[in-house]
Amino acid sequence: MTSSESEQRILKRSIAITVVFASSGILLGLLSGSQSIVFDGLFSVIDTLVLMLALTAARLVQREGDRRFQYGYWHIEPIVLAFNGSVLMFLCLYAFINAVGSFLAGGRELELDWALGYAAAACIVTFGMYFYERRENRRVRSNLLRLDAQSWLMSALIASALLVAFALAKAMKGTRFAPLAPYVDPAVLALLTSYLITVPIKTVRQALNEILLITPPKLDQVVRTVMESVVERHGFRKYTSYVAKVGRAYFIEIYIVTPADFQVGSIATLDAIRREISTAISDQRSYQWLIVEFTADERWI
Repeated sequence: MTSSESEQRILKRSIAITVVFASSGILLGLLSGSQSIVFDGLFSVIDTLVLMLALTAARLVQREGDRRFQYGYWHIEPIVLAFNGSVLMFLCLYAFINAVGSFLAGGRELELDWALGYAAAACIVTFGMYFYERRENRRVRSNLLRLDAQSWLMSALIASALLVAFALAKAMKGTRFAPLAPYVDPAVLALLTSYLITVPIKTVRQALNEILLITPPKLDQVVRTVMESVVERHGFRKYTSYVAKVGRAYFIEIYIVTPADFQVGSIATLDAIRREISTAISDQRSYQWLIVEFTADERWI
């Protein structure tokens, strides 16, 4: 099975589990009166929709370019990542505002038996999916699977915090701390959303870097190091390089200025230099679009 087929199979499995998990979360959240559980369910609903987009993107990026998209469909992946991260950011912000409002209004009374049962089951499911996808992605090496694994980890952290908070609220019953129990649900929701919003912010920032074709510093340094060695070894005058990363594809353009009296010999000579450069900067895990041009006139670079 190819990496693409494995990626799609894992995403389909994740979608199926997420649908069941989200539906259960919203239902049990309403039954227990917990905004935190409803938030967890809504988080999963949005994750399901985004997973469907991710699955479509995973299929598209494997297609070859056509006359309309001559560079291929690599740009679809960062667009999906940016959309996913943006939706999760706004969901966290909305949930935080609701949590603060509920806290100021005196908190919420919960059906703690329902809430505890859900939180315990959610911990098992979410941590199981996180470790499963992380293990599988060591082989597949997919940004989409990495993002989905992060989503499962976020859900697992939510479930763990809910389990601890609900157990604490149940322990408060019948004690002098009982008046504080209604504040547990909005307080934990506010704390969770304040922390979790940082994860999609990082995802959006990385995706925007690729959409805007901002040069990745590490890749740029690799290309420069290789080219400085090639220029010195072959006696070229100078070079200019342009580097971008879009999804899992690297786009690299290199323009070499040769001496005016440079003896080509044959096209095979230039092709050998191209192979030398390609081998030195090759990343077998990613698609590489490499252009190496030769000129004696600096105006062409």
